Amino acid sequence: MIANGSISESSKRIARNTVLLYFRMLLMLGIGLFASRIVLKSLGVEDYGTYDAVSGVVTMFNLVCATLTTAISRYITVALGKGDPERLRRVFATSLLIQLGLCALLLVLTETAGLAYLHGWMHIPEGRMGAADVVLQCSMLLLMVQLLAVPYNAVITAHEHMGAYAYISILEAVLKLAVALLLFYSGGDRLILYAVLMLGVGVLVRGAFAGYAKRHFPETRGPKKLFDKGLLKEMSAFAGWNFLGSGSYMVNTQGVNQLVNLFFGVRLNAARGIAGQVERVLRQAATNIALAMNPQMTKSYAAGDRTYSFEIARKGSKYYFLVLFTLTLPFLFESETILQLWLGHVPESAALFTSLGLLCFIMDFTPNPLITLELANGKVRRYYIWTSALAVLVFPLTLLLFYFGAKPWVPYGLFLGIYALKWALMLQIVHRDTGFPVGAYLRQAVLPMLLTSIPSAFVTAAAWQLLHPADSWIRLVGVCAAALLSMGATAWAFGLTPGERAFVKQKIFRSR
Repeated sequence: MIANGSISESSKRIARNTVLLYFRMLLMLGIGLFASRIVLKSLGVEDYGTYDAVSGVVTMFNLVCATLTTAISRYITVALGKGDPERLRRVFATSLLIQLGLCALLLVLTETAGLAYLHGWMHIPEGRMGAADVVLQCSMLLLMVQLLAVPYNAVITAHEHMGAYAYISILEAVLKLAVALLLFYSGGDRLILYAVLMLGVGVLVRGAFAGYAKRHFPETRGPKKLFDKGLLKEMSAFAGWNFLGSGSYMVNTQGVNQLVNLFFGVRLNAARGIAGQVERVLRQAATNIALAMNPQMTKSYAAGDRTYSFEIARKGSKYYFLVLFTLTLPFLFESETILQLWLGHVPESAALFTSLGLLCFIMDFTPNPLITLELANGKVRRYYIWTSALAVLVFPLTLLLFYFGAKPWVPYGLFLGIYALKWALMLQIVHRDTGFPVGAYLRQAVLPMLLTSIPSAFVTAAAWQLLHPADSWIRLVGVCAAALLSMGATAWAFGLTPGERAFVKQKIFRSR
């Protein structure tokens, strides 16, 4: 907690973990962007779009993995906060049982509804259905591996071993780069090879997470037959409500991807795939901060220190926005040039989809600390029913508008409007369930967001307008400089508290 210009030891731990994960993100950003360029060039637009559309039938559940990690991490973190090792072992064993059940459900759904949808509805280029079948099966197996690794990832996060998380994630990025290079120099059917190699990377990386957790955390080495019927019922219900929440997001992203495939074909799927790749990089940056903050928020709430958990929630939303908007601002004006430098050939509509997609992601991710508070409180049923019912409207409205001839960018506009309403609804529900102060959140989180983003957007727009006739390289550099300098200046003046500015000064002077 901040007092008299100082920052507590817990806050310093959050800052250290955030910095470590942020450097990991920068390295992964460079590797990931380079690897994506090679993959697009190797597969071509149609095969790239086919992979994105077909794997999306299964990998839409990737978000479920992240949500389940959050839910399981919540139970593990609460047990850690209460100092209950026996419950910790039972939570871990129960989480493995839940994941096995989900794997069985995924297998049944993929081999029935997934195959029927692929062969009966999807628009696949002629002669590529065999490769599409392989992509579907590999995507299913990859997701099953990821589901089984969720409890191990959650244990690492709850114990705040962010160094291990960072190093294994870097290993994953390096392996994906190796896959891209191998794909580029290989012959044969590259789409099939890519699907198989990505499955192999997933097995190796998830095995590394599990191996590290077993070596360092005793709760993962206990007997796996610790059956606790009450805990299984409680965690399954909790995970089920989480699934409802993440399911609405899946429908609004991967579900909309399938609508784009039905109405516009795989070429626009490729454009949405490019936009999704950029969004995933941005999600890594946001997740870095979340991984550093969420355990502290949950532990303090479980220990009864609601004041500190509320403070972390306010700071979390503000930090998410400052980081994400700083990274997004250049894309709002220079998406075409940035994608041109990254990919060489930019698929149709990819630049527009990228800009809009990043704004949608910021709107979705910024209020996530409110979800963490609700998870820490444990009473999530009402929260997920109301917020999911509102959020899922994006999909049917998109279907209706596409039917009447709407443009493919329309879903992004729907997403922004509906998720802004969802944010307001989240704030109201969390206030009612936990006592979270709405006024303080608006003053200390939302207001700094507006005071930093609006002036910075005007400054960046002015730089873009002045340099618009200039060479694209000069314009890109000018726009990026204007975005970074304006966000830095406004964040320092309006986004940070006196205690936070004092902390930054202390770190700068110490580094000298």
